[in-house]
Amino acid sequence: MSVLVVVECDKGEVKKSSLEVASYGAQVAQMLGTTATAVAVGEASEANLASLGEQGISKVLYDAEPRLKDFVNGAYTKLIAAAAEQEQAKVIVLANSNIGAAVGSRLAIRLKASLATNVVELPQVNGGSFTVKRGAFSGKAFADVVLSGERKIIAVKKNSIEAQHNAGQSAPVQAFSASLADADFADAPKQVIMQDQAGGVLLPEADRVVSGGRGMKGPENWHLIEDLAQALGAATACSKPVSDVDWRPHHEHVGQTGITVSPNLYIACGISGAIQHLAGVNSSKVIVVINKDPEAPFFKAADYGIVGDVFDVLPKLTQAVKELG
Repeated sequence: MSVLVVVECDKGEVKKSSLEVASYGAQVAQMLGTTATAVAVGEASEANLASLGEQGISKVLYDAEPRLKDFVNGAYTKLIAAAAEQEQAKVIVLANSNIGAAVGSRLAIRLKASLATNVVELPQVNGGSFTVKRGAFSGKAFADVVLSGERKIIAVKKNSIEAQHNAGQSAPVQAFSASLADADFADAPKQVIMQDQAGGVLLPEADRVVSGGRGMKGPENWHLIEDLAQALGAATACSKPVSDVDWRPHHEHVGQTGITVSPNLYIACGISGAIQHLAGVNSSKVIVVINKDPEAPFFKAADYGIVGDVFDVLPKLTQAVKELG
């Protein structure tokens, strides 16, 4: 009875959030006296999958079906369910990502499993049940949830578990087939567009994010955000009003109605800090706010604040980062 870990890959690389999930799953397996097997989804290279042994994974299952390169809900669900059946996995661990959120609910129905999302700590094992701590109310509170089903699915919040690295450890990669049919790809998107942010970093996976609001005054000034992001190796983001007026694309909008991020560093430039925006970023470990209005609500949520004009502060901050780098 193994623990099954769902590992998301992009362009041959294992996503950072999946490294964290792999470490989480390996620790759960150790608690249960069993092993952790990974099933990979997305475009993966064998070398990167094998390196999951550093996170404590004992073996990796990989279906090389070309249509699995891009996310297809039905196909991914069937693939993971088939892997769970083969491995007799009673615990399935995945990232609390867009893919994890979509697949997790389907898996719970298909496998008749208990499901907890946004989990931030390792479970407490009580006989046949798990008690897990999860974030609630946009990160304003925590809830202890009991998973009592025979099968349990845990979606782990990004940056809540530190990825382990046992250098030199390698996991065997085994070919796996879920015998997928054309019907399993019926909900495949007609076109998939993946857009990297500044520095080649996807926003949901970014450890650092530089975000701009209406205080940037127009799209012609966005190079200041991009320059700092490039210096930091960060992704770029924006507030909802900015995407609403098409200064920036909607896939950069963070907030309650946009993307929720939880990076190690979030720098807000010219953003007032409306509650809807805060709901999407308040899980960030460190928040830095730059605003010329000392009464901006965002300063109340900030770890560090700079009262000043973004057009004066950003070039100096970018230069300082370059000199340190």
